[in-house]
Amino acid sequence: MSPIRAIFIASKVRQAKHVFAKISVLTKEHPRFSLSRSFSSTASLKTLDISGIFPPIPTPFNKDESIAFDKLELNMEKWNNIPFKGYVVQGSTGECCFLTWEERIQMVKETSKLAGDNKIIIAGSGCESTRDTILLSQKMADAGADAVLVVNPFYYKASMNATALISHFTKVADEAPIPVILYNVPSNTGMDIPPDVIVQLAQHPNIIGMKDSGGDITRIASLVYQTASYRFQILAGSAGFLLSAYHVGCVGGICGAANVLGSYVCELADLAQSDNLKAATDLQLRLVGPNSCVTRRFGVPGVKTAMEWFGYYGGPTRLPLVPLNPNEVAAMKKIFQASMFI
Repeated sequence: MSPIRAIFIASKVRQAKHVFAKISVLTKEHPRFSLSRSFSSTASLKTLDISGIFPPIPTPFNKDESIAFDKLELNMEKWNNIPFKGYVVQGSTGECCFLTWEERIQMVKETSKLAGDNKIIIAGSGCESTRDTILLSQKMADAGADAVLVVNPFYYKASMNATALISHFTKVADEAPIPVILYNVPSNTGMDIPPDVIVQLAQHPNIIGMKDSGGDITRIASLVYQTASYRFQILAGSAGFLLSAYHVGCVGGICGAANVLGSYVCELADLAQSDNLKAATDLQLRLVGPNSCVTRRFGVPGVKTAMEWFGYYGGPTRLPLVPLNPNEVAAMKKIFQASMFI
């Protein structure tokens, strides 16, 4: 056994004692918690299957920008009827950068309580500093998360070279009591996590996969190939290229459009793994326009506007995000109509 592996296992043994001491409390607070959800101190943590579709759920706000937990319950009741693998809480669509730590943790707690049986909860815990990311990851685990989604630091992007990124993610994964999923979202961070960094991090026992929102299928295919022997699961970060992602070896998707068109996104995932390529292609093409509306074109305000059309609570965004203007709403509705979703 290598010294690094020995140190990692010793660290997990210490964490295991802490976790097992809290099992009775967690079982009362989170009925879905069981011994099967905790890690083994002597084996790789790469046992969590994250294949499937996850909506990155928005944070519902009241008019005064406080969190509308009653509206979260309304939305969760509807989402629980869709065959999602689980939910991503406090990702980009959740306006995580505008929320306090207390709000972010409470969103995870409430979503965990409201989620259907056997749903996986993935919590966004990425911060600019390694220290804060570790601390928030630990708090998300206590709040009921099964894994954490960690975006790369990017404020000092000129200094975020391979050495810095590998050091950051390795330290986070060493200390996180639940599995870590890398989050590559260049449209928000202004940088791609370099492929050689991802391949090296994929070998860590507690880094189980990545959400890639870049949309470069050639890059994604290369990463699937290079990490195949490490049990590293890659998720498409958008429904706009979900079919292609499945065809190059991705295991699922974290898709903003699933908040609005969840049953269709899940249907596409099923078709992508079937022999019915024509039906899969037809549905993928229908989803491209609406998906673009709720991602890069109109973003979170677009998601929340579209949710209202399908019986969900969208509600306001938190400033400085502002609602869509009437012309933008009309343009988005036209695209949804052209794609035969409304």
